[in-house]
Amino acid sequence: MLNCAAIMGRLTADPELKKTSQDISVCSFTVAVDRNFVKQGEERQADFIDVTAWRQQAEFVSRFFHKGSMIAVNGSIQTRNWEDKNGNKRKSTEIIADNISFCGGKNENSAGASAAPAFSEPAPSYSTADEGDFQEIPDEDDLPF
Repeated sequence: MLNCAAIMGRLTADPELKKTSQDISVCSFTVAVDRNFVKQGEERQADFIDVTAWRQQAEFVSRFFHKGSMIAVNGSIQTRNWEDKNGNKRKSTEIIADNISFCGGKNENSAGASAAPAFSEPAPSYSTADEGDFQEIPDEDDLPF
């Protein structure tokens, strides 16, 4: 059997850390994940996927992620049946996180950070090279790979 899920998207709200009665950390949050296919003339659609993280993963998410943060989640899909306050039977599907990672730039995931570049020197440009900057490689031998 194989139950494997991997998603990457943005948090729809700030994650909230809770504790069970046995003092185990749990954090539930929703990730907005864009769909791959876009119908011509329409906007890209997104799916809103519920995720639950436990223990250290829960504490990690609540500490370092906030609404709008890019996040990558690996885990397994789990369904559960429950009854709402009106007695209606409901079914929920969620990802139980095994591994959670940052996505995007460092500044994107830190609260209140500016979008300053990671370095101050401009990247080198090779578009201004002239013919003298290159040399021909003789093709008398076979390449070594």
